[in-house]
Amino acid sequence: MEKDQIFYIQSMTKPIITVAFMMLYEEGHFLLTDPVAKYIPQFDSLRVSTHPNNGAEGETEPINQPITISQLLSHTAGFSHGLGRSQLDRDIMQALYFQAQGSIESRVKTLLNLPLIGQPGQQWYYSASPDVLALLIEKFSGMSAAQFLQARIFDPLDMNSTGYNVAAPDWARVTSLHQFNDDGKLITSERQTPAEGNVVFGGTHGLFSTASDYLKFCKMLLNDGEGNGQQLLSRKTIELMTENHVGDLYSPGQGFGLGFGVTTDISDSKALGSVGQYYWSGAFCTYFFIDPKEDLISILMTQTAPYTNYYGNKMRQFVYQAIVD
Repeated sequence: MEKDQIFYIQSMTKPIITVAFMMLYEEGHFLLTDPVAKYIPQFDSLRVSTHPNNGAEGETEPINQPITISQLLSHTAGFSHGLGRSQLDRDIMQALYFQAQGSIESRVKTLLNLPLIGQPGQQWYYSASPDVLALLIEKFSGMSAAQFLQARIFDPLDMNSTGYNVAAPDWARVTSLHQFNDDGKLITSERQTPAEGNVVFGGTHGLFSTASDYLKFCKMLLNDGEGNGQQLLSRKTIELMTENHVGDLYSPGQGFGLGFGVTTDISDSKALGSVGQYYWSGAFCTYFFIDPKEDLISILMTQTAPYTNYYGNKMRQFVYQAIVD
């Protein structure tokens, strides 16, 4: 493994797309309380599955309240990512990620033609809603999400190895995806993520990056929105993003902000850390957390499937036990 290796960071794309979206919030393009239907009319006609185990063709009912921008950001809108165990989750996974999509608009249209897993605001459910954020970035900015990220985040922070596609001279730096075979041996996976030709510039996943590039992004957040001499976000916006917005809907000791998991209670979490730590991970076992109280950033890059949170939990355990002052 080399320091400049490029990883497919999967859901660690979500915090980056959320930061980009909140830059537009700071410019006044929308309010967090706005109904999404104000910008995407199809949101007015969404329906909710009454029996998710019956799949996408099962019975549905209308949404009982408008979905808001803040619910998209906090994964409480009722959408699914297709990662759950119901037949509806499996149908969503198949439709979104195993059927050809030509653009982020196409993928969001597919999402909106599927039933929601629950009523808006009634649950935290890991979802594909960041893809809606990516589409809204295009609508508000007049740029593709890829162009917006490049101009507003990657170029200012000198994140020169981050993007939805990898330039041909850098292909040799792309890390191969690995998995364990039946004998427990680590092997190269038959299926590898294409490093070129990607046209769906999504918010759920899609970015390639390096440990050093992602560190630049995290340092900007830890430094109250300032990175490489430029102010990307306000300190107050980052404070808002890293507050718990979901009450007790997430998990013991943990909440969810706008784009990040957030530690809310150390004793309830049963893990080393600090209140106010924020974090996320990616499906190929990439992890990061930021701890403002300890002035600390930790990033772990691997490229293995299937996902497990084991390595991320161990990383936090080992990092925090090393604080001896």
